[in-house]
Amino acid sequence: MPPLTALAIANYRSLRDLIVPLATLNVITGPNGSGKSSLYRALRLLADTAQGRVIPSLAREGGLPSTLWAGPERFSRGMLTGEVPVTGTVRNEPVSLKLGFACEDFGYAIDLGLPPLNSETEFGLDPVVKRECIWSGPMPRPSTLLVDRRGAQLRTRDETGEWRTVPQPIASFDSMMTEFADPRGAPEMIAVRERIRSWRFYDHLRTDALAPARLAQVGTHTPVLSDDGGDLAAALQTIYEIGDAAALDAAIGDAFPGARLEIDNPGKRGRFEVMMRQPGLLRPLRAAELSDGTLRYLLLVAALLTPRPPALLVLNEPETSLHPDLLPALGRLIAQAAERSQVIVVSHAARLVASLEREPDSHSIVLEKALGATRIVDADALELPAWKWPAR
Repeated sequence: MPPLTALAIANYRSLRDLIVPLATLNVITGPNGSGKSSLYRALRLLADTAQGRVIPSLAREGGLPSTLWAGPERFSRGMLTGEVPVTGTVRNEPVSLKLGFACEDFGYAIDLGLPPLNSETEFGLDPVVKRECIWSGPMPRPSTLLVDRRGAQLRTRDETGEWRTVPQPIASFDSMMTEFADPRGAPEMIAVRERIRSWRFYDHLRTDALAPARLAQVGTHTPVLSDDGGDLAAALQTIYEIGDAAALDAAIGDAFPGARLEIDNPGKRGRFEVMMRQPGLLRPLRAAELSDGTLRYLLLVAALLTPRPPALLVLNEPETSLHPDLLPALGRLIAQAAERSQVIVVSHAARLVASLEREPDSHSIVLEKALGATRIVDADALELPAWKWPAR
């Protein structure tokens, strides 16, 4: 699958208007409060469109009143120079939260706003979909639009390239990605939806004392590690059986010289548990005995060596709980994963960032804040992709 070339966000938290160029291995870094977490969450929201979860996800964040850019619509010259304080202005544009991405073959954008003031609903703060588009190539133009949604109306191209209006209206709180499927009339819709659904995110891997990964679990073939890592033992055994077992052993040896994994399945009853043999010990350590850092590294190994690599793999602060000496090994593992998937790493661990930046295909993006808005450091020196939001 062609990788993402650009990620675009407008009016989401501190991301007032951000266009992020992307490569194969992307490292997003910056000081605390620079907008790294907002960028990660915006990317997750974008993924939620293909799962029918974007509206509930925004609602859990407090709805549009809590997630919209909290600064003025525009900064005056005096505000930018610091000559006058930042103050609110009269709103000229409609309330709008926009998310989008571009690839070499397709692009997608969604524009979320508030329902009309005269709407008879108790869900007046719920965002509604105002515009949603899929286009061919990197930029949306009238001639490149393939699927176009305005409000409840959806239209697609027919065999001759002419517009065809879909008779069934789409609910304002639903994305067209989940409500319309026509393999003949709009195959690009299915292609984009399935591509987004293949994206994988890891930021809630559990290593606490009650983490499921520390206990024996019923296991089946597990080519994809779950979000919390509870099926770690089955995922590692799956790598040993149908994945790259040599790479798995090498990743363990790289981080813990002389150590090796064992997956315990007493009586072959289908209850799997992770065990690790270490030099000098007379018995293997069970997962419940491993340190948080060791267990987290094993979880990341299972995620990165998946036998079913995603189109996009996103890691949010993978360095959490890891000893700094493990970060170079993690960096090498991430670089290996980038040979099979596009990877985005959000991190503020200098040693991990330095390890990744040494990779030939690495692309670093440093974020900072100016007047509360996130921006890319030295953006002028980067080749920022062209982007234009579809108008309402």
